[in-house]
Amino acid sequence: MDQDLKATISRIAEALDRLAPPAAATADIEGFEAYVWHASGHRLEAVPRVNRVELDLLKGIDRQKETLLENTRRFAQGLPANNALLWGSRGAGKSSIVKAVHAHVNREMGGPPGPLALVEIHREDIPSLPALLAMIRTSPRRFVVFCDDLSFDGQDAAYKSLKAVLEGGIEGRPENVVFYATSNRRHLMPRDMIENERSTAINPSEAVEEKVSLSDRFGLWLGFHNADQDTFFAMIEAYASRYGLDVPTDSLRKQAIEWSVTRGSRSGRVAWQFIQEVAGQLGKKLE
Repeated sequence: MDQDLKATISRIAEALDRLAPPAAATADIEGFEAYVWHASGHRLEAVPRVNRVELDLLKGIDRQKETLLENTRRFAQGLPANNALLWGSRGAGKSSIVKAVHAHVNREMGGPPGPLALVEIHREDIPSLPALLAMIRTSPRRFVVFCDDLSFDGQDAAYKSLKAVLEGGIEGRPENVVFYATSNRRHLMPRDMIENERSTAINPSEAVEEKVSLSDRFGLWLGFHNADQDTFFAMIEAYASRYGLDVPTDSLRKQAIEWSVTRGSRSGRVAWQFIQEVAGQLGKKLE
């Protein structure tokens, strides 16, 4: 290649380098309460303000709150703790309880930012989990790595990465990390997928065991179900009291029943959506 052409190509390459944006830097892992993991670029993005509700506003899930709170306290104190799988009905408070428990424990221990960081990893980024753990393994902080709405379908093999990290890998889970996940499915895979594995495999039990055994890596299984009417009322009234919504109890309950009927369910999510509707009608901000 002639020297002039080489020089031209070199100048073009240098110009493209100058135009390209610099790689985003990983946030200081000591300075914030919460982070989001980005598999692209293997970096942590700080979350200045976490979208969450206070722990005492979560009604009808007292046993789940107490169990996860105690597990998280032990972990934050450097004691043995379990990975946790929160499974069950949509909108029942699974992700809310994780964020609320994290904040509660952190404040007990002097936060924010506190000694306990919450790191959210998206379901599609699970294969990059080893890279995340390598980044935080040597930090003096402790980390709750959280995946919301975790499940696996079809030929998805990402569950193998998670299995290795949780228990089976040669390095195992770092001592300063615990993994919390929410799912609508107790075994993280749909029933028709389980049945299909059984019907098509040479050894059906072994084919299913490979995937179902992932949920066994979670020492805590916490089930969540739709609320009964009294619990739904308790949720509504707690929110109304907390945000100063001046509506007579009888009227509030009547409206709440109508709202839940139109939604076809009673859950923490439906209760919060109703409260937003009431606050909007009253011209009151929820702060």
